[in-house]
Amino acid sequence: MSQNTLETPADLLRFQLRVARTMEDDSLTALGDLASAAQSSEVKKLFRHHADETREQIQNLTQVFALLEFPESTAPSPATTGISKHAHALIERAAAPLRDVVTLSAALGNEHFEISAYESLIIAVEAAGNDEALALLRANLDQEAHTSEELRTRLKEMQQVS
Repeated sequence: MSQNTLETPADLLRFQLRVARTMEDDSLTALGDLASAAQSSEVKKLFRHHADETREQIQNLTQVFALLEFPESTAPSPATTGISKHAHALIERAAAPLRDVVTLSAALGNEHFEISAYESLIIAVEAAGNDEALALLRANLDQEAHTSEELRTRLKEMQQVS
């Protein structure tokens, strides 16, 4: 069901959840692209690991839809589309020795958007009072925060080597 006007907090929550589902689908695609563009096996492994976590996050979102009794669907995520376009533009311009830094930087930007999206969803689900859905969203947020820290640490290490 498409909804053009958001009139209630429940409408907004449902829409944000649909966008989050698209966001994770986009992220999964982007992680494959980033892993392909990365040069080092360590960075490739980091992206593959996060892709596995992203699949878990998609499963969690599927459960959240069910718990909140919303039909599972997606909605456009212009932000993740833009983040992916930006990453592709940077990768195309980067010399091979800089590719790992570029891919890590692009992934870090995406993680920050995902963290923000989950924080908003968590606030809305807290207000709705669904503890099971809240736990699933918090698990996703925790994974995103952990990945962000891993990316930041690896990026700092690579910048110090340069």
